[in-house]
Amino acid sequence: MSSKDPIQRFEDILENTNRIEEFTAGMDRATFEEDPKTSNAVERCLERVSEAARKLGPDAERLCPGVPWPKLCALGNYLRHEYDRVEIARVWMMLEDDLPPLKVAVFAALARLKADG
Repeated sequence: MSSKDPIQRFEDILENTNRIEEFTAGMDRATFEEDPKTSNAVERCLERVSEAARKLGPDAERLCPGVPWPKLCALGNYLRHEYDRVEIARVWMMLEDDLPPLKVAVFAALARLKADG
């Protein structure tokens, strides 16, 4: 399967958002900030989400409108190259505010793609 296959990329995004939910289940922000294993695991999953978004390329917006794809694509570079500036509190806010709508949008796009294919 091509690395740009949109079904595979959307499945990668869902897999990693599900992992993030599993890793952080029952946590609040303070617990998350005090748990470097979990915060590092979440950052790695966010890198994968970002890379899958990048591999979707310009089709991402067409297949799944409403998601801030350029910001999502840039997130991976930020996590990798600005690792010393990552604010764990901001990562937690992302999990609360940005991940749920991303997951819903991607799930809907994936369902449409599978129904059409």
